[in-house]
Amino acid sequence: MTAVVEDRKAANKALIDEVLKAYPEKMAKRRAKHLGVYEEGKPDCGVKSNIKSLPGVMTIRGCAYAGSKGVVWGPIKDMVHISHGPVGCGQYSWANRRSYYVGTTGIDSFVTMQFTSDFQEKDIVFGGDKKLDKIIDEVQELFPLNRGISIQSECPIGLIGDDIEAIAKKKSKQFENHTIVPVRCEGFRGVSQSLGHHLANDAIRDWVLDKADTGKSAAFVSTPYDVAILGDYNIGGDAWSSRILLEEMGLRVISQWSGDGTLSEMENTPKAKLNVLHCYRSMNYISRHMEEKYGTPWVEYNFFGPTMIEKSLREIAAHFDDSIKAKTEAVIAKYKPLTQAVIDKYKPRLEGKTVMLYIGGLRPRHVIGAYEDLGMVVVGTGYEFGHNDDYQRTTHYIKDATLIYDDVTGYEFEHFVDSVKPDLVGSGIKEKYVFQKMGVPFRQMHSWDYSGPYHGYDGFAIFARDMDMAISSPIWSLTKAPWKT
Repeated sequence: MTAVVEDRKAANKALIDEVLKAYPEKMAKRRAKHLGVYEEGKPDCGVKSNIKSLPGVMTIRGCAYAGSKGVVWGPIKDMVHISHGPVGCGQYSWANRRSYYVGTTGIDSFVTMQFTSDFQEKDIVFGGDKKLDKIIDEVQELFPLNRGISIQSECPIGLIGDDIEAIAKKKSKQFENHTIVPVRCEGFRGVSQSLGHHLANDAIRDWVLDKADTGKSAAFVSTPYDVAILGDYNIGGDAWSSRILLEEMGLRVISQWSGDGTLSEMENTPKAKLNVLHCYRSMNYISRHMEEKYGTPWVEYNFFGPTMIEKSLREIAAHFDDSIKAKTEAVIAKYKPLTQAVIDKYKPRLEGKTVMLYIGGLRPRHVIGAYEDLGMVVVGTGYEFGHNDDYQRTTHYIKDATLIYDDVTGYEFEHFVDSVKPDLVGSGIKEKYVFQKMGVPFRQMHSWDYSGPYHGYDGFAIFARDMDMAISSPIWSLTKAPWKT
């Protein structure tokens, strides 16, 4: 077995060298830092991360605006989120994630609506403060049941100097302390959407949590079992699947955000006894703040696949008394026959199949356990906008000799897949059709390819079905890349 692993390491290192030969010397030297082969026992994956993408490469990253509006703020359902700037950013981020919510769109929920200041040339010249002021008036008139407004600044706002903070303060007073949050998430800031998460968290800290003691939630009554779900965007209903399990083990979910989240839940979060964190990359900042200011501990959890679900349920239960621990064991026992039936059905078809991943957030590591529960092997993984602490956490999931690629370019990823020939690729919408044309089975792992949920025990059954459906489809044997015909 050791010889096989060493051979794989050597082959992957040779593959990286082969890819780098296509670049000019200076670019090859820089990209070499982002590509590597994991060696068991090392504290991280041995690659550089969170560094500006090189000009001229086909990076798959987003911008700070995408991280704030598209990820953190956008799914808060009872707030209106204004994209302040030209229409393009707002249009692109309009309903681009399947963040399910309960509510009546246009009445008390606004996730799938687009609000934009639609900057024109005159606004660049003369500023957009007056326009933003007027838009907030219109929002209040047309949608009086909104509980708050966020102002998501696009690139021109930072360049021309619109004072969105002053507008937010002015309009908040005008509408009797209505929550209006300015977010300085101009797209040119930072190296990727990751900074947008951080900026959004800071805005939540400064404009929501630290101003929440205004009597709005005075009627809230705490219990010893209150928890908050953070960093779950309810893709295909994932947060609901998580909530079911937490409530079955005897906990009370007092807040979940951003998916199907509300402003009042956000305000109540500091009253939780434990914050359970799904997407570490997007919400660890606010989790640390609440731990420091309110003394609220937090724990990262993983509800992909039965092995990781069991581990996470027990880690969460460890923060509570024996009654919760007992209920947790009962929940695990209850679902064991269901998950075993799923494994018995799909593992014979999927065992030994190889997977290459390239996704954002936490998925490059968190979904590995679900694949392994089905007998599949992840042979390559990487993050679009991961930081070094993400790669440190990844070492707990991957095997020796796994191919690692950070902020991989379009050329690199295609070459890796063409050489490694995995049985399945899990990545984003930008990569989907390239690999399908290559005849490689593919699942869109940002929003579950219009399926889901994938969290929880019920979600595992859907996950297994979808992976089997992708790999076992007879279409791949009939497909030939158009550039090879």
